[in-house]
Amino acid sequence: MSYDELRHVADSWGLVVMAVVFLALVAWPFLPGSARGNDRAAASILEDEDSIDG
Repeated sequence: MSYDELRHVADSWGLVVMAVVFLALVAWPFLPGSARGNDRAAASILEDEDSIDG
């Protein structure tokens, strides 16, 4: 594969792949089953580090 062919693929399909990945990552927190994880992540900054067992 030459540089020009690789550049063409990256310019066309690379953009499509990046757009799909971006949309998937943006939509991920809004999935119905992710509310509990979102609430935990939002409250984690307020937790005291000494109270975490580990």
